[in-house]
Amino acid sequence: MVKQSVFSLFVLLLLGSLSVFSYAQIGSNSLSDPFSEEPQFLQVDEAFKFDFEQKGDQLTVKFDIADGYYLYKKQFRVTVKGATLGEPVYPDTFVQIEDEFFGISDVFYQGVQITYPITESKKDATVAFRFQGCADAGLCYPPTIKQIYLNEVSTGDSTESASSGARSQQFDLADKLAGEESLWIALAAFLGLGILLGFTPCVFPMYPILSGIVIGQGKEVKTSKAFTLSFVYVQGMAITYSLLGLVVASAGVQFQAALQNPILLSVFIIVFVLLALAMFGAYELQLPSSWQERLNNLSNNQKRGNMVGVFVMGILSGLIASPCTTAPLTAILLYIAQSGDMVLGFFALYVLSIGMGIPLIIFGITGGKLLPKAGNWMNVVKATFGFMMLAVAIFFIERMWISEYSLLLYAGLGLGMFTYYFVMNANSATTFWKGVRTLLIFLGLFSSAMLAYRVIFPPQVVAVAASGDSAATLNKKGHPEFIIVKNLADLKEKVAAANAQGQSVMVDLYADWCVACKEFEKYTFPDPAVLAALSNTAWMQIDLTHNTPEGLAFQEHFSIFGLPTILFFDEQGNELTQSRITGFMRAEPFAQHVEAALNQ
Repeated sequence: MVKQSVFSLFVLLLLGSLSVFSYAQIGSNSLSDPFSEEPQFLQVDEAFKFDFEQKGDQLTVKFDIADGYYLYKKQFRVTVKGATLGEPVYPDTFVQIEDEFFGISDVFYQGVQITYPITESKKDATVAFRFQGCADAGLCYPPTIKQIYLNEVSTGDSTESASSGARSQQFDLADKLAGEESLWIALAAFLGLGILLGFTPCVFPMYPILSGIVIGQGKEVKTSKAFTLSFVYVQGMAITYSLLGLVVASAGVQFQAALQNPILLSVFIIVFVLLALAMFGAYELQLPSSWQERLNNLSNNQKRGNMVGVFVMGILSGLIASPCTTAPLTAILLYIAQSGDMVLGFFALYVLSIGMGIPLIIFGITGGKLLPKAGNWMNVVKATFGFMMLAVAIFFIERMWISEYSLLLYAGLGLGMFTYYFVMNANSATTFWKGVRTLLIFLGLFSSAMLAYRVIFPPQVVAVAASGDSAATLNKKGHPEFIIVKNLADLKEKVAAANAQGQSVMVDLYADWCVACKEFEKYTFPDPAVLAALSNTAWMQIDLTHNTPEGLAFQEHFSIFGLPTILFFDEQGNELTQSRITGFMRAEPFAQHVEAALNQ
């Protein structure tokens, strides 16, 4: 009971920390203070100096990246005409950045060199190379395409280069592990998750199998012999999962961009909800009984064999348990696929398997004396994975639906966890643990209620006019609705209409892929000081998410080279070019900037 209470306490503290962090994010800006003056940004060709070189059947694309700028790895894409390219080879110099809107992304600073093996290239073959980058100071450039013209390469000439391209994908493992602290953190997390998986009901059938192996060696088995047998058994299971991780990681580069597709995200959401239901016992995930019987027979035949036989039985046991561990494995494999990292793919699943095997090794050495007996606590562990699956589903919902309303889902998940751990799963406990449970229930309900109240009843922000009179209540995001601008002619017409009403105009250039654009909308625009400064200003917006002819014409006309960019027009329809804003700006300096520009 004490062990179960300690485990429940740990889960609750973790949930409480996440809830407080999420709530804090509602009203605070995660960015550091901006420069006192607006930074001067480089043109895209100056920030990312592009070059390429073709040597026989190998194409090398190079970028010299200016300080303070970076390129997204997942945004490197090629469209080929008249040629066939192999898989790209990236350097290991990328770093990972994270933002609240797009999650974790691999990016390159300073420079990057990408190699493509050319399988075949006809005369006049071309490659349209697409890339996209941002500045640390808060500017994102639209996707840019460079045209590359290839020399002719026949199929027969490409054999040697293709093999050398494959060799170039080999890596120095020691340097890889020593140079990436985040990799060690990820592996430690996978090890801990594996240990938890080792205590799920689906892994427990492995214990009598392993016990049979050890007992089959004779009545008196030395500890060293028992350890060796258990370790070899676990290695067989580990190799099964590691190869799966390697396969997924190798394919991950090809479809990681598709992970942004709403249809695919919807499929993931449905899958994780179904997997969560399986963890809660709504239905069972298992192989057909005939398959299970055959695998069990094969494993039983290996019980008294040599080390090779024990290793093979570990592989078979991994196959038997794999359907039951599908839910957590799916989340891990998805993470590996998105990273596209072959090293992480192999070792993450290997370390996970070792974590699953640690309880097995302890069982094999001690005969199960040090491990707790099977009981209801195993179902608690299984249900915990179910809640994790629901959290992953909510994460994907946030990728499609960036809204504070998504916090309601986390609040509901928290209430569900409290209900399970402390109501449905309440066993007899000491007075002390009952008191702790009551306190944690109160804190959990209070934090969940705060999240829900903030979302359902957001503060009603009211625009304050220059005279101090109140204007109409704003939209749910806390600022006036934008007037959508379609093209240059539409902008001219709508600016004239606003001027006729004695208003100045602010034009927000927006794109879905622009992180700083979303930060403007969440942190800067709803600020009361900003609303007051723009009280006599029409809010307009043009969407540059896609490189449409209208959007490109707009960018060319106003010499726009990156987002976010905000334009200001006075009451006579003249653009205040000196007041143009490029890059993110927090609320206080933004309000001061607007006051100086429009209220002179």
